[in-house]
Amino acid sequence: MSKKLPRIGYIVNTYPRPSHSFIRREIVAVERIGFDVHRFAMRGDLAQLKDAGDLAEHERTERVLERGSRGLAGAFFGAAFRKPRQFLTALRRARSRAKAGESSFPRQMIYLAEGAIVAARAKELGLDHLHAHFGTNSTSVAQYAHLLSGVPYSFTVHGPEEFDRPEAFDLGAKIADAKFCAAISSFGRSQLFRWAEPADWAKVEIVHCGIEPARWGAPSAFPGGMALRLVAVGRFAEQKGFGLLIDAFAKAHRQNPNLQLSLVGDGPLRPEIEALIRRESLGDAVELLGWQDETGVRAAVTAAHLMVMPSFAEGLPVVIMEAMASARPIIATYIAGIPELVRPGQEGWLVPAGDSAALAEAMLTAAAADRVTLEAMGAAARCRVLARHDIDASAEKLAQLFTATAN
Repeated sequence: MSKKLPRIGYIVNTYPRPSHSFIRREIVAVERIGFDVHRFAMRGDLAQLKDAGDLAEHERTERVLERGSRGLAGAFFGAAFRKPRQFLTALRRARSRAKAGESSFPRQMIYLAEGAIVAARAKELGLDHLHAHFGTNSTSVAQYAHLLSGVPYSFTVHGPEEFDRPEAFDLGAKIADAKFCAAISSFGRSQLFRWAEPADWAKVEIVHCGIEPARWGAPSAFPGGMALRLVAVGRFAEQKGFGLLIDAFAKAHRQNPNLQLSLVGDGPLRPEIEALIRRESLGDAVELLGWQDETGVRAAVTAAHLMVMPSFAEGLPVVIMEAMASARPIIATYIAGIPELVRPGQEGWLVPAGDSAALAEAMLTAAAADRVTLEAMGAAARCRVLARHDIDASAEKLAQLFTATAN
């Protein structure tokens, strides 16, 4: 008789979200193996959901904060009364974390109350293991739930936010208490080694984010015509480097007016980006497509010849994986986990982050390449990402880790 698989509770701060479809894919892949997974989110984002898969996932997810202040207070004081020693340990951790700057002490008390709710529900549901995504407050909640219930936990670190403030997020202590910590790239693992005790390094495993190969059939042909169309996808925020992208594109466009650029996304820097487009008189060359669901992003990618990712900070962008699965070469920056996937001259071009001139030169080099060369790079990109980032392979590795924690 096969051994019963442990029951898993996934914890994410806001879930599902359009930008977190990779988490949904991972959970579903884990379930395909046979695991029973319960979803915990602190809050939902229903107003932003349009994809049918996200809407279905919203219905399956338990949202902790919907219990309201009375529910949080009841869980908080109930844990203090029923398990005073464990509660004091969690309280000391909250005080230490607030002092380190992860958040204020009152906010840590909210995380502790959320952890108390998850701890109680884990016991009610018979969960054997908790797994959080992102090493920020999601993992704080998982750790508090562990301290209050004894249910083991693990977490996945993506970056770059966790690496911007590793001491404030208390990554070392979170790894020390966890059964394992998943990094999405070798770069991510190296950064976690900086903050974990050497005795805990063996806990840090590489588990790639993935795509579903079955959803990426024969790629669409490259668009025709003389123009070379680039697409960039991401939040209009500082770390994505879209302002630098417009500057670089303007340089390249002055030399090659056939270049076209589509921007998919939105965010706080949209007015600044629009102003840059007007200043450089690029209104006919740059198209702003706004936020798009998975279908819209895929359509924008297949309508382009290449993806450009000018980021200043990253983990390992899933959108690069999806573009590669669409057989589109990549222009990106030498940062974080990107060079582990995109190799210069094979799947695309890599440039130093923050170097507008180098980014412009890469665009011009791509524009000068013939169609056969671009198609060969796209085919190599597709082959590489399907081999390295199959979500079912990643789920199998997680399955081994989850099962090991239960033994």
